[in-house]
Amino acid sequence: MSNKVWVVFDRDDFDDFDQAVQEGVERGYQIAWSNQSFEYWLYLHFHYSDAALHREEWKRKLDEIFERYQLGDGTYRKNYENIYQLVDSFDGVSTAVKYARSRMVEYEERSCRPSSYDPGTTVYLLVEQLKKYLDE
Repeated sequence: MSNKVWVVFDRDDFDDFDQAVQEGVERGYQIAWSNQSFEYWLYLHFHYSDAALHREEWKRKLDEIFERYQLGDGTYRKNYENIYQLVDSFDGVSTAVKYARSRMVEYEERSCRPSSYDPGTTVYLLVEQLKKYLDE
């Protein structure tokens, strides 16, 4: 087993997002980013979207999903201790990986700035690595 250090973050409205991705790669870290927000990655557990939405809109969409499927207390919250189990309802993690791969197929790491790929996420790369251990 090789040791890798992963750094996970989202863009929000930070101007140094691309610089943070680049510096992380240059320092040898594996980077799992989401543009515009981590909530986009969570949304992909339920539906595909290529709409460039503000993070507040992604949160609103997750609220609707959590209410519709009676997840948690019916409202999306970042701090659910069991968020993995909640979003994995209906095989959501595999669905999110599939949808993220589909969305990112046109992303060219060497020629495209992460901030310009909206929405986009590479969190699926980390999840694929973790699933090897979670599914044992």
